[in-house]
Amino acid sequence: MAQVLSFHVLLSAENHRPSSSSKSLKLEQRTKTSISAPRKGNFNLSRKTQKLNSEVSPHRGGHFNPARKTEKLNSEISPHRAVSAVRLMRIEMGGAFADLLNEKGKGSGENEMGYVERTLGFRTRDLEDRDLRLVTDIVGGTIRWKRYLDHLISSICRDANTFSRMEPLLLQILRIGCYEIIKLKMPPYAVVDENVRLAKIALRHGAGNMVNGILRKLVLLMESNSLPLPKVEGDDRTQARALATLYSHPVWMIRRWTKHLGQEGAIRLMTWNNSDPSFSLRANSGKGISRANLVTKLNLLKVPYELSLHLTDFVRMRKGLQIVIQAGLLKEGLCSVQDESAGLVVSVVDPQQGESIIDCCAAPGGKTLYMASLLSGQGMVYAIDINEGRLRILKETAKLHKVDGVITTIHADMRSYADNNTMKCDKVLLDAPCSGMGVLSKRADLRWNRRLEDMEELKNLQDELLDAASLLVKPGGVLVYSTCSIDPEENEERIAAFLLRHPYFCIDPADRYVPSEFVTEHGFYFSNPVKHSLDGAFAARLSRAL
Repeated sequence: MAQVLSFHVLLSAENHRPSSSSKSLKLEQRTKTSISAPRKGNFNLSRKTQKLNSEVSPHRGGHFNPARKTEKLNSEISPHRAVSAVRLMRIEMGGAFADLLNEKGKGSGENEMGYVERTLGFRTRDLEDRDLRLVTDIVGGTIRWKRYLDHLISSICRDANTFSRMEPLLLQILRIGCYEIIKLKMPPYAVVDENVRLAKIALRHGAGNMVNGILRKLVLLMESNSLPLPKVEGDDRTQARALATLYSHPVWMIRRWTKHLGQEGAIRLMTWNNSDPSFSLRANSGKGISRANLVTKLNLLKVPYELSLHLTDFVRMRKGLQIVIQAGLLKEGLCSVQDESAGLVVSVVDPQQGESIIDCCAAPGGKTLYMASLLSGQGMVYAIDINEGRLRILKETAKLHKVDGVITTIHADMRSYADNNTMKCDKVLLDAPCSGMGVLSKRADLRWNRRLEDMEELKNLQDELLDAASLLVKPGGVLVYSTCSIDPEENEERIAAFLLRHPYFCIDPADRYVPSEFVTEHGFYFSNPVKHSLDGAFAARLSRAL
C-alpha cells in the first residue's frame, strides 16, 4: 500500500490537487465521471456472432475469477492493443485514469489480463516491458488527442450517425489505430491489419471491415497530405473551434487562454500539454537517502536522469520510471514521485526545525511528507483531510519514510475544524482545490472532465478555504496558498480578494525562498509549464501581523 502512495497517489495528486478528498465533493464526483458521455449503442458483447463466441470464450459476464477455468489464449492479438483498448474503455465508462501499479509494474490488484479477459472474453500473452511502455504511450496519447482523432474518424465516416452510434469498443480500436498511424508513425498497414484482427475477434467480422475501411482511407489521406483538418480562420469563436480540433482541447479552455496569453501563447501551452510528460523523483532525506545515494542507484539501473537545477533532493527523468518501480525504490521508501513545481511550493513554506505546520488539505500527502523530512525530527506537521482512508495511507507511508514521528493526521473538514478549534501554528499550507490547468500534460483526461461552470464553484470554495486557513495562523505566522493552476482567477485574484477581507495579512515576497525566475512582479511563486518545463503551479506566501 505504501508503494501505491509513493507512485500513483503522489504522482496523480501532487501534480493534480483539484479534487482531493477535502475539496468540493461535487467536483470530485464530476471528475470521476467519464471523459465523455457514453456513446449511443451500449457496449454489448452478446452482439458478437455465435461462431466468435464459441471460438473465443463461453463466458460473457460477471467478475473475473482467477480460479475458474483459464480462457483460451489468443496469440494473434497484440497484447498492448488489447490492454490499451480495455483500459480506454474503463476510462471512457468512468474508470480511473491511471491504474495503480504493483511491484512488477504490471497492473493494479488484478493482472491487466484479468480486465482484458472479462471485457473481451479472451486473454493474450502477458505484457512485456516494451508492451507496457506502449500501453502507457497509447492510452495517454489517445486521451490527449481524443478530439483530434474523433474529428478524423467522423470526417471519414461521412455519415454523422455512423460515428455517433458507434459502439464504445469499436471507437476505442479506431482511436488507437489512428493514433498509432498519425502520431506514433507506426507502419500503417501493420497497424491496419492488427486493429482489424482485434475488431473481428473482440466484436464481429463486420466491425473488422469498418476498421479496415476507415484506417485505410486515413492512410491514403495522410500519404497524400490531405487530412480533413479545419483552418484557423474567421471570427474568434470559429478560430477557437478550429484550434480545439487541431490541438485537442475544449473550446472554453482555448478561449480562456487566448484571453490571458494571446493565441500564440495558447498554442504553445497546448503543445506542452500534448507532449510526453517528464517525471521527477525526490530522494527521501527523512530516511537518510541523499540525492547522491539516489543517483548511485539510478546509475546502477542505467536509468537516464538530470539533476534538478532548483532543488537539491530532486532528479528529473523522461523515461525509465517503470524500471525504478520494478527495482523497488518506491516500495522501499527510498524516493517518491513528485514534480519539482510541488517541491518549490514547499520551498515557499520554508519549514524549519521546531516549527508547527498545518497542511490543510493534506491527502494524499506529498507535500506533507516533504515538509516532515525537512524538520529533521523536530517539530510537527498536522495533516488535515476529510478522507479517512487516504489519511490512513499517508500514515503508512510516513512510517515507511521514517517521518511518522513528526506527522499528526487529523480527520476533519478543514473549514469546520478551523471554526471549532483554537490551535494556532507557525505556518499553514493551503494547497487548494483548483482546475488543475497546470498539470494537463500528466493528467491527460483532466481536460475532458473540467467544465467552465466549475471555475465559479472552485473560486468560491477557494475563498472559503482561505478564510478558514487564516484562522489557524498564529500572530507573526505564515499562510501559504498554492494551486496547480495557471489561471489568474484562481491565483492572483483570489489573493487580492483575500487581502481585502483580511488586511492584517501582507505578501511576503517569494524571492527569498525560490529562484528569481519563478517570482512574479507581485512577489508570488509561479511555475510556467512552457517557460520552465515543469508542471504549472502557483504559491503566495502571506505573513500575519503580530
